[in-house]
Amino acid sequence: MSIPSSLRTWFLIHFSVDYFFGIPLLFFPQWTLLFFGFGTIENFTVRLVGAALLAIGGISLLARNETKEVYVVLLRLKLLWSGSAIVAIMLSLFQGAQKNLWLFLSIFIFFFFLWGYYLRKLVKK
Repeated sequence: MSIPSSLRTWFLIHFSVDYFFGIPLLFFPQWTLLFFGFGTIENFTVRLVGAALLAIGGISLLARNETKEVYVVLLRLKLLWSGSAIVAIMLSLFQGAQKNLWLFLSIFIFFFFLWGYYLRKLVKK
């Protein structure tokens, strides 16, 4: 089975979204937090999240022309990343975090279901 062109497009969109958030988090952490309505915290954690977004988004760009086997592995990675991010955000919301986390939760939920859809499609026998 070949890779659907729509999945290749979603990998490029995912690259763009991750870099849109990752670059400012890595290089301008305090400004980015304030822009999104969060209080300031130490820079290390924020930059680490930015670095993770750049790595996961970057592999979306680099692997967009790879084989089905590579896509299956990357989709599993993206499911683990988005799934664990959903749990982390929900735990923060339950503990009284700011309501603007709902935007980020919805983005991660969207990508979680998107990656799950394509993984099922690729591994279907």
